[in-house]
Amino acid sequence: MKNLFISAGFICLFFHPGLKAQQPAKPKAALTANLGVFTRKQAEAGAAMFATHCAACHGRDLRGTEGGNALVGERFVGKWSTQSVGQLFDLTKSSMPKTNPHSLDDASYASLVAFILNANGFPEGDVALPSATARLKAIPIGTPPPSSRVSMQFKPAVYTEKPITIEGDWRQHRSDYASSNYSPLSQINKDNAKQLKIAWRWKTDNFGPNPEFYFKSTPLMVNGMLFTTAGSNRTVAAIHAETGETLWTFRFDEKDRKTYVPRQNSGRGVAYWTSPDKGKDRVIYITPSFQLIALNAQTGQLISDFGDNGVVDLKKGLGPHVDPLTSTIGSTSPPIIVNDVIIMGASFPVGLAPTSKKQVRGDIMGYDVKTGKQLWIFRTIPQADEAGNETWEKDSWQYTGNAGAWAPLTADPALGYVYLPLEAATGDFYGGHRPGNNLFSQSLVCLDAKTGKKVWHYQLIHHDIWDYDLPAPPILADIRVDGKPIKAIVQVTKQAFAFVFDRVTGKPVWPIEERPVPKSDVKGEWTSPTQPFPTKPAAFDRQGYSDDILVDFTPEIKKAALKIVSRYKKGPLFTPVSVYDPPKNLGTLMLPDAVGGANWQGGVVDPETGMLYVSSSTVIRPMSLEAAPAISDMDYVAYMGNARIGPYGLPLVKPPYGRITAIDLNTGDHKWMVPNADTPSWVKDVPALKGIKIPRTGLPDRVGMLVTKTLLFAGEGAGLYGSDGGGGNKFRAYDKATGNIISEIELPANQSGLPMTYSMNGKQYIVVAVGAVGHPGELVALSL
Repeated sequence: MKNLFISAGFICLFFHPGLKAQQPAKPKAALTANLGVFTRKQAEAGAAMFATHCAACHGRDLRGTEGGNALVGERFVGKWSTQSVGQLFDLTKSSMPKTNPHSLDDASYASLVAFILNANGFPEGDVALPSATARLKAIPIGTPPPSSRVSMQFKPAVYTEKPITIEGDWRQHRSDYASSNYSPLSQINKDNAKQLKIAWRWKTDNFGPNPEFYFKSTPLMVNGMLFTTAGSNRTVAAIHAETGETLWTFRFDEKDRKTYVPRQNSGRGVAYWTSPDKGKDRVIYITPSFQLIALNAQTGQLISDFGDNGVVDLKKGLGPHVDPLTSTIGSTSPPIIVNDVIIMGASFPVGLAPTSKKQVRGDIMGYDVKTGKQLWIFRTIPQADEAGNETWEKDSWQYTGNAGAWAPLTADPALGYVYLPLEAATGDFYGGHRPGNNLFSQSLVCLDAKTGKKVWHYQLIHHDIWDYDLPAPPILADIRVDGKPIKAIVQVTKQAFAFVFDRVTGKPVWPIEERPVPKSDVKGEWTSPTQPFPTKPAAFDRQGYSDDILVDFTPEIKKAALKIVSRYKKGPLFTPVSVYDPPKNLGTLMLPDAVGGANWQGGVVDPETGMLYVSSSTVIRPMSLEAAPAISDMDYVAYMGNARIGPYGLPLVKPPYGRITAIDLNTGDHKWMVPNADTPSWVKDVPALKGIKIPRTGLPDRVGMLVTKTLLFAGEGAGLYGSDGGGGNKFRAYDKATGNIISEIELPANQSGLPMTYSMNGKQYIVVAVGAVGHPGELVALSL
């Protein structure tokens, strides 16, 4: 039975004044269920209740499932023929719904009993079944006439639904194991995209003690059901894919562990596992406090033979050195299930100012999807006698933490490989306590999914001190370069690179050069003398400072911008952050800043053409270091400045502020680039710009994209990170060959999650999470 809220419609039905008028006088002792002790209307109401609350366990036809006994048939009638209707009422009330007994009112339970009696051949009558237990106990159930036994007296609409046809589902977080965010569906195309309308909306307002506005989840769609997380407690919900109706919800109480959750939010979604046994598919997700949960996909109930009654404590899996209560490790991304192995990354508190250089490592773990048993662990910071340990000088491997994979993972099940986009080690902007190149932080790592053994790796940043995490899942694509087919993998980065490798061997598709970079002048810092630069593709956004990147709408504005930047340290990409020393040095100007370039929205790939589409933000931001012994035992912690410090509150950098770039992975060439939005009012309304024609600037935000057989879809970003001025509620369809806008519609709020698509009963839907300041998150479904 499904633990759902009772709708207002049901409440009105059960408290309708007409029902009160039908309550009979106290029945005579001779009255039995054979003589019509319930009405047809009452049984019909019970049918609707049963479909909503009970069918998941007892079956739509009442013949039982692995979750509940049969409620129809000779065995059922034989068991109850010597008992009273009151006893059946009491049992129903005390055991249903299975996850929340006693949660309905007595009139509802009376209707359910009426429905069950009717399904077993007992006839309806002219008076309603009373809902008072004492009166019910006087009514024997009796034996139904043989001719009517186990025959339904009516067939409510819920049992005559048309068969579900699924032409395109969405089983992985980004459509497929390749993280392509691609669908071959084409019902929505260039000719009709302008006709998109909102089909339904699903709101998250009450999933948690307070509404969540930055709602990042991308739902899955399997067998006509959407599966998503929602709210700060990360409730899991199943939603009817055609109507938006909530089918079941599951909320896990973290109890005392809530206090130590690093990122209290709904996360980015769930994983789905298809069982070889019918009706036993599983929804797998990770709670905010790092516990792995397995639920029955049909009912939302815990899988009792997985872990400890459906729960695995991932903190314990990391080892005895990790406190299962107070350690601040979690995960905001869903796990990935590869060949029956659940694999997950980890996330931590924001790393600007860690309280200590000693932190938990973000080790990668694999678990059996059937039992919840831990299979392996890969240490992202190599310990003694492990390969790469020598890159952590002065024994810094013993205490340094982080280096997890907070972005979603990607896999190639045919190869049996899983690909990890690993982040920086503690802390994000100062690495003086961890000298050396620091493998495997900031590396793309390929593991054998069954064993956790490393197959290959490539470190994209040595000894990171810019918070240039690998922010998005790598994307798989089969491409052809100079006539040679390559099973490729591409990793987009915050510094606006797209690194392309052979995903089997780890060999770069185009040469990657180690180029000299500036050395840090911060006391105690260790700087790598070189960093990797791919020779192809070219960077998809601006990198590093030069005077010609400054805002120049007018000569006066450019002059004012030059005066402002004179107070900051500046240089090319990978210029280290400097110590705050006012008034001569207010910090280092970073471009891209620590948020990217690309970020968690990442890129999408059209597998038919090998075209990569990546969204990025063009933000130059001051960063600085300061000693802060009162809050950290690290020598320095970091401070992040505002991006809009240019003249008249404009960004220092000239537009576009946000962009979408198309890159042909077969050649490494850029095909087109367009701003991701129109010019915002905070630019157009600047008095100094009155009368000046300003081209479309875009917004300083990264947008979630979806690519289909015919179109590229993208929003304008949530605008919920800092005060950069990003975010908007427009949702556009682009010609994926040219970047031209095909259509534009308004969403109820800003796009906050990645769009996904599916087709059900002949209709294609696009679903996207939205949210904004003052507008709690919701899922919006679009269709023709």
